[in-house]
Amino acid sequence: MKKALISDWYYVNGGAEKVIHSINSIWNDFDHFALIDFLNESDRAYILNGKRAKTSFIQKLPTVKQNHRKFLQLFPIAIEQFDLKDYELIISSSSAVAKGVKTRKDQLHICYCHSPMRYAWDLQDQYLKDSGLDKGLKGFYAKFVLNKIRKWDVRNSENVDFFIANSNHIAQRIKKIYNRESTVIYPPVDVDFFSLEKLKEDYYFTASRLVSYKKTQLIVEAFNELPHLKLIVAGDGPEFEKLQKIAKSNIEFVGFVDASKLKRYMQKAKAFVFAAEEDFGIIPVEAQACGTPVIAFRKGGTLETVIENKTGVFFQEQNPQKIKEAIVNFEQIKFDPQIIRYHAMKFSKQRFENEIKEFVEDKFRKSC
Repeated sequence: MKKALISDWYYVNGGAEKVIHSINSIWNDFDHFALIDFLNESDRAYILNGKRAKTSFIQKLPTVKQNHRKFLQLFPIAIEQFDLKDYELIISSSSAVAKGVKTRKDQLHICYCHSPMRYAWDLQDQYLKDSGLDKGLKGFYAKFVLNKIRKWDVRNSENVDFFIANSNHIAQRIKKIYNRESTVIYPPVDVDFFSLEKLKEDYYFTASRLVSYKKTQLIVEAFNELPHLKLIVAGDGPEFEKLQKIAKSNIEFVGFVDASKLKRYMQKAKAFVFAAEEDFGIIPVEAQACGTPVIAFRKGGTLETVIENKTGVFFQEQNPQKIKEAIVNFEQIKFDPQIIRYHAMKFSKQRFENEIKEFVEDKFRKSC
């Protein structure tokens, strides 16, 4: 059986790439395709077993490595140009356009959907604002392009034979946008690497790419009002300098940290603070695998991964005051690291790989 694995792009080692790594751990004979591939060699070895993806014409466009999203209007054309006629099984890992690859009726196409395209649907206004395309003639044209992409996205969702959603939250969005049913298989979390630490230190921790939709600024503003509590912020991105300037002395920025340092910060923190609305959110589960409770926004995937007052607490709105109230509430509750880790084990890599293998092989047998 010839197999193809299509991702939107490869340029960082994030949550979607952990899914790719696990799928490659099940079957190591995929041919890989992506709009772009700018992985460094260590990430390539981990994610793609050292292989290089066949890329689209977008790979060769000027400045694409610095900002590939400015070529958004070309994504549908690029993904449709891949020739997959020789493949019996096609798996797409998609939060944008990968699921739009052209397939025939005698090919099996399974899509692991991280989300319908965020900047064409729920994050459109944020995307336009961050790109400086929310006003004027450029703004008008950007909205025109996004409208065309939404229509393309719905139409090409019909190329998928079976959807797998990364959470019930995303399953509901797949139903709403594409009118398709999906099977929920939670992403893999390396609970063996993120091991239990029962002895916590007196600081809170947050980590993410420092971009607007991660809402790290709200966390910083909340801790500005709690000067007796220490916050450590890990991560880099366009908001790094701005956040440093507004932060008070109880907040420490450590920049990008490697996996071993991230784990250590996570293990020793009294709580991990998470303000984004994520489709699933792997990093709050990694924190729980360390026995570290989570303070999270009550929306999106964290509703499926955090148990209130047992593995963490929630805040109702994305604003500093509500985060502050949740932290004050958290300080009154005693959490058991062992129970928190036990809960995180249900999201393990082995569980993911078993469920994906069973799902794909069952669908392939029935399609033959």
